[in-house]
Amino acid sequence: MLKSIAVMTSGGDSPGMNAAVRAVTRTALHQGVKVWGIRGGYHGMLDEDMFEMQSKDVGDIIQRGGTFLGTARCRRFTTPEGRMLGYKNLVDRGIQGLVVVGGDGSLRGASTLSQETGLPIVGLPGTIDNDVWGSEYTIGCDTAANTIIDAMNKLRDTASAHRRIIVLEVMGRNSGWLAMVAGISGGAEYILVPEEPFDLEEICENMKAEYEKGKRYILMVVAEGAGKASDIGPIIAEKTGIDTRISKLGHIQRGGSPSVIDRVNASRLGEHAALAIISGLSDIVFGFNRGHVVSINLHDAVNNKKTLDPQLMRLAKVLA
Repeated sequence: MLKSIAVMTSGGDSPGMNAAVRAVTRTALHQGVKVWGIRGGYHGMLDEDMFEMQSKDVGDIIQRGGTFLGTARCRRFTTPEGRMLGYKNLVDRGIQGLVVVGGDGSLRGASTLSQETGLPIVGLPGTIDNDVWGSEYTIGCDTAANTIIDAMNKLRDTASAHRRIIVLEVMGRNSGWLAMVAGISGGAEYILVPEEPFDLEEICENMKAEYEKGKRYILMVVAEGAGKASDIGPIIAEKTGIDTRISKLGHIQRGGSPSVIDRVNASRLGEHAALAIISGLSDIVFGFNRGHVVSINLHDAVNNKKTLDPQLMRLAKVLA
């Protein structure tokens, strides 16, 4: 049984990371284990920006978005020398295991560190893109999707008033999950994702036909990996002759108080991670499958690509 562990958040922030860190910390403390917080992701590990946490340090954070530990992307950690320095800094403090909350890149770095040093590491999937292989859920994805829905509800009002086409660009460079679930639940007529090719010429013809039949407005949701709204919008306007406006949500999708789902799921994952790392387990990621917490091989999680559910793509076309 390990006596001292560390926890960190890394990569892009996502709502619910604080809930996960809180659960890891309080679960470990309940087991009589020391917990260190690493500030600023892998930068903090290399720069020795770490502190021993008590229960009070994670009080009043479950409702906050972002991450109170801070996060960053660290190029130095991508080198063997950087990883060895980080490992030394952990060992110097008596830290015997590490919990990493982050997305694909962060978990990939954790996997490499574990392989090179033997340090026990457990990962938690923290990313709004919901693109970590082996888990149907990642921390923050629910809050981000609800943020998009709120924007769509507002955009629909002005689109209907002016009989406009609205092209809404959302995050998702390699994964269209956010665009797909938000588009379906927000009633979008068109959803463009990087996983599926589309014919913009055909779409424009369909839009014109719909307006001729009396359509008052159209909402299109575009994942950034499928194209830029700033490029797609002008083409639609030119080819349809219909007043078309674009909206890019940007980093507003990352922020905000986490939803109930993200708070509860992150807490459940955090407890599992703490108990696992304390018992000496390593090289696993905890995620969800059919509503249950499951363990996923860390190597498999970072070396396989999660695909977009084809049933969602089919449903989007049926409901458009």
